[in-house]
Amino acid sequence: MTEISTQPPAEAPAAGPSTSAPPPATNGDAQQANGDVEMADGGADQGVQLPPGASEVLYVNNLNEKIKLDIMKQSLKVLFREYGRVLGVTAHRNVRMRGQAFVTLDSKEAAVKAVKEVQKFPLYGKPMQLTFARTESDALVQKRHPDDMEAHKKARLERKKQSRRDDPARRKKLAAKAAAKQAAETGAAPVAAAPTQRRIVQMPDEYLPPNKILFVQNLPDDTTKEGLEALFRPFPNLVEVRTIPGRKNIAFVEFADEQSSGVARDALHNTKFSGTTGAVMAQSEEGLKIKVTFAKKG
Repeated sequence: MTEISTQPPAEAPAAGPSTSAPPPATNGDAQQANGDVEMADGGADQGVQLPPGASEVLYVNNLNEKIKLDIMKQSLKVLFREYGRVLGVTAHRNVRMRGQAFVTLDSKEAAVKAVKEVQKFPLYGKPMQLTFARTESDALVQKRHPDDMEAHKKARLERKKQSRRDDPARRKKLAAKAAAKQAAETGAAPVAAAPTQRRIVQMPDEYLPPNKILFVQNLPDDTTKEGLEALFRPFPNLVEVRTIPGRKNIAFVEFADEQSSGVARDALHNTKFSGTTGAVMAQSEEGLKIKVTFAKKG
């Protein structure tokens, strides 16, 4: 797959992306989109038979939020039109819908193929996550039964209102306002809300800051220290490979500086290799994809 540039994409169709990974979890906030489609469990095409829940409408998330919205929408259109006619691409600037979009294709077969091949494709550096939608988009309603468009939009608006009413953060805010109003009317001191425990967000390994030491995971059971050394030796400034006694599936690899470790990390993350010889394997061969990230500091 030719990587799509950060400039508005050309009209030439893109090449086919790589094979799929399991469908991602859905995002409840996606119901706020135009078309207000609801998420369903997507799946890869099972031969000629459509998988359960297949739909012409695809929900796409984990998009790069730094890309301008019009450029992202055009990029998605160029990418997905390889699989069929793109009836519409919906994305919004509001906070709750950032990094998400809906793509409507002209057939379920085209959508199934797109889920299978585009899943995890790194658009602007972030692997996209795809699943099918449960409800029709505006573009699909317009194609199938345009006379129902007014009722469709009315139902979408009602779902949007209901979603906002059910939002826990909004309910909490309204309760606090009601308590303050009651306290003002009665002259009583407002009851302070109990402090909520701050949720600690665990940063994914892929986003840890640079470190001259790499953490290697998901290694094959037959991995040897010699094999790892052979894998990392082609990269400059290698210092040491450290295996863990009793843990064959992980190891640490140290370089002289962060720049050198970063080069090795970018080259070897999500590759397959022979644990004994250290040779890099073709992606089509049987084997585990190793995970190479910066080690945690401190």
